[in-house]
Amino acid sequence: MADDTPVRDVTDDEAAFFRDNGWVRLPRLVDPGHVALLRDRALGRLRERSQAVTSKVDRAFGQSRDIAETDRHFREVALAPALGRGATRLLHGVAGVRVQVTNLLIKEPERGGPGEHGRGHRAGHGATEFHQDFPWMPMDRSAMLTVWLALVDVPADMGSLRFYGGSHRHGLLGRSFTRDGDDQLSQHSWLRGLELSPPLDLAAGDATAHHALTVHGAAANRRDTARLSFTVTYFDADALYTGMPYQQTDGLGLTVNRPFEHPKFPVVPHGR
Repeated sequence: MADDTPVRDVTDDEAAFFRDNGWVRLPRLVDPGHVALLRDRALGRLRERSQAVTSKVDRAFGQSRDIAETDRHFREVALAPALGRGATRLLHGVAGVRVQVTNLLIKEPERGGPGEHGRGHRAGHGATEFHQDFPWMPMDRSAMLTVWLALVDVPADMGSLRFYGGSHRHGLLGRSFTRDGDDQLSQHSWLRGLELSPPLDLAAGDATAHHALTVHGAAANRRDTARLSFTVTYFDADALYTGMPYQQTDGLGLTVNRPFEHPKFPVVPHGR
């Protein structure tokens, strides 16, 4: 892929901060003009979405998974060589990365206004409880991160992500979103002794990146408009499939103890 998508490279200081803390803020990662195009396409896709609330995740945010598989504009960002280089630099000892999943995320205001056509009332979304991403994954190694790109201005009280710095050094801490009281702070009270990242005000085009072992969450959206973001998760291109049941990989014909050699998990070019 030509290296002309308006995505900048990760800096040395940003890479060092990520290694120490398990997360990093990436100001103006994508050109705001290009983000405006992505935002318009995201709004169109989310208007078409009909999502029942069937899990604790659905109560925290809405999503449209694998958006890059059907929309070339999001695919170009996900496969941008600058992001391939950045993810490779941020993940220790990794020679290259694959895309694990792309997603549009929407967090509606906690108390919604009138529903469509003025009938009813939108329930909105609540807080995203503190959790790790990796405990669900069918990979044999945890070298994985997510880039979370703001598609609108996201002031802190709209529910930008917060992270427990250094929590990625403590390994797998268990699954969340399976039952009440299984958020990481309830399971591991010692996490409160780690430094919680400050509330972040993000402009459209700003991003954060966090390791799949970093404990993170978000407050409810206290504004009157929706929080809208695009996420890309990358993982070590050499990771092997464990065969653990997982909706995204079940039925794809992947071979246990072999790499994820399938069109759903493309290797991201990262040469200049």
